[in-house]
Amino acid sequence: MTFLRGALVVLFLISLFQDLHGESEATFIGKFSKGDLEGWENKELEGMTSYSLVTLNGKQAIQAESNGTASAFLKPMKIDLDKTPFLNWSWKIEQTLGIEDETVKPGDDFAARIYVIVKIGWAPWGVNAINYVWSSSSAEGSDWPNPFSSKARMITVKTGDQHAGQWVREKRNVQKDFEKSFNRKIRYIDAIAIMTDTDNSQSRAVAYYGDIYFSAK
Repeated sequence: MTFLRGALVVLFLISLFQDLHGESEATFIGKFSKGDLEGWENKELEGMTSYSLVTLNGKQAIQAESNGTASAFLKPMKIDLDKTPFLNWSWKIEQTLGIEDETVKPGDDFAARIYVIVKIGWAPWGVNAINYVWSSSSAEGSDWPNPFSSKARMITVKTGDQHAGQWVREKRNVQKDFEKSFNRKIRYIDAIAIMTDTDNSQSRAVAYYGDIYFSAK
């Protein structure tokens, strides 16, 4: 099962680029508050996490519910990091998964995560990805290689249940994070995905994602 999982991660990253929408630059990735899901698609890894628009306190957002499943809600879009290097988003979880070691394959589940994906070179398998995660136990700011694929890097942005049930706003300099993680300067990212997954732990998680956009500062 772990070999299959690793293969699926690689195939997933490769598949992201089969339907890229040209090379137009944009600021907003997800206008969920406006009910706009154009260009978003649910990509399966292990079963299908449910992603749906809901209204919370008069504001629309994406609700993700995973029951032993792993799929990513993906939007291919090219963003120029020289112009807008900062990724901004908001998220909320019901609770973390209580996983003690997320650096190993059985622990690679998160109540919420944001994938940022970059195409490297011309080969279809030439991709790198950063996962910004809401961790059960890893200290904020910690990072490690994804246990299923060396092409992806994990970065803890939020940890624990102190802020569970609350909307939290985040901002990351994606260009700097890629340079630190992969020792190269990246100008363009090619896709963004949100993901709530519990396939390894066979547990349940519910998370909410607000608007996602890039900014100059």
